Amino acid sequence: MAEANWYVVHTYSGYENKVKANIEKTIENRHLEEEILEVRVPMQDVVEVKNGAKKTVSKKLFPGYVLINMVMNDDTWYVVRNTRGVTGFVGPGSKPVPLSEAEMKPLGIKVENISVDFKEGDSIAVVAGVWKDTVGIVQRMDFGKQTATINVEMFGRETPVEISFAEVRKM
Repeated sequence: MAEANWYVVHTYSGYENKVKANIEKTIENRHLEEEILEVRVPMQDVVEVKNGAKKTVSKKLFPGYVLINMVMNDDTWYVVRNTRGVTGFVGPGSKPVPLSEAEMKPLGIKVENISVDFKEGDSIAVVAGVWKDTVGIVQRMDFGKQTATINVEMFGRETPVEISFAEVRKM
């Protein structure tokens, strides 16, 4: 399988979140989870002062652009390019150019892979994040996203929860 890279997609201004939602829906419908790994609208927290009151607001870092972590092939290119609101990939002509590691670093996108000592069926403990101190059995592992899915009991029933490899340890 080819390697996934981050690509920048140009959208109509103000349609970034709608494009993200449409691409995620298409990924689900066409079962492209292994080829289009993540869609992101980069945000930053900005402090605004209105009427003398400070307020923290999330604003788009790059209005009119969406970042996509995907394996570039004819199918994925077609799906993304023909999503409503997308005007094209960033790159010369019609050839998309992946972001380099230096370009991804200031965006907070980590490239390093975390090696883990557990596998599906193993019992793990969550050591950080929202689900801290939760114990569960690994149902599924996604090495592309660096996450493990465990079942957690909520409201009296088992619910699958996706947790970062960095937040868990083997029991």
